[in-house]
Amino acid sequence: MNKVKTAVIGAAGYTGAELVRLLIHHPACELVCLHSSSQKGKRVDEVHGDLIGDCDLRFTTEVPSSGLDAVFLCLPHGETPSFLESHSFPESTVLIDLSTDFRDESSGFVYGLPEVNAQKISKAKRIANPGCFATGIQLALAPAIQKGWIQGAVHVTGITGSTGAGKSLTETSQFSYRTSNVSVYKLFTHQHLKEIKQTFQQLNPEINPEVFFVPYRGNFTRGIWITAYFPFGGTLEEAVEAYSQVYAGSAFTHIASQELNLKQVVNTNKCLLHLQVEKGQLVVYSALDNLLKGASGQAIQNFNLAFGLDEKMGLNLKSSAF
Repeated sequence: MNKVKTAVIGAAGYTGAELVRLLIHHPACELVCLHSSSQKGKRVDEVHGDLIGDCDLRFTTEVPSSGLDAVFLCLPHGETPSFLESHSFPESTVLIDLSTDFRDESSGFVYGLPEVNAQKISKAKRIANPGCFATGIQLALAPAIQKGWIQGAVHVTGITGSTGAGKSLTETSQFSYRTSNVSVYKLFTHQHLKEIKQTFQQLNPEINPEVFFVPYRGNFTRGIWITAYFPFGGTLEEAVEAYSQVYAGSAFTHIASQELNLKQVVNTNKCLLHLQVEKGQLVVYSALDNLLKGASGQAIQNFNLAFGLDEKMGLNLKSSAF
């Protein structure tokens, strides 16, 4: 097998580091360039100590303009366009951006939610990886949107681990703030709402539901828990059947009959869903790892699709059950 020559831009941050951890063991990938401005010249295993014995590459700011088959872009939001202005890549190079910068499909990038856009992704050279909250919410509600079950507002709450805030230290990501604490941020205005509504319009142009989203900062490091609910006149059996049909061919999204817990998905690329019907409402729980299915794992899922590989390649990961 000719391996895919790959670069990771912004490889010192949380999502970049997760990509490196996954790609060094990916059977179809050859990592040739790990970019970081802040860690230039350092060995990767000096910065990411868990990679001792796994990776002897050094961080660099020199990115080859040719010879790369794939480039993962893990720069802070707003910085990718300027990077691409100063670093040009051939049209044949697959670019997968993990920031918010190209998630509007008018940008020319394909929105990389495999459960919705697998065919587009398989033909794309420019892919915008979805946001973490956006992934959990869209997978929780996509079948209901397709069925036209959501006619009015849908109410969603979501709690995320501290790694969702990125590696740069802020007041609300410090240990002393997060520990034994929960807080709300960006009430009804979260930046992921735009891409969520874009997907809903794609799935069902006839409806345009308001999404009232309450995001919480959690006192744990990784994982996302979503609870969404809306009026529903059917039975639980009808809902489960509809969701099971939509995700029947999905590599990583599964319907659980039993109640969920977050540890079932942490350190995996899974999104698990659980449904309940109560007091005339369909309640959908969605759980995923924000750094994997919500970021780097999903990016590799898109990489696999773009290069015609098994969608699960490099992503057979184990959860932390206890």
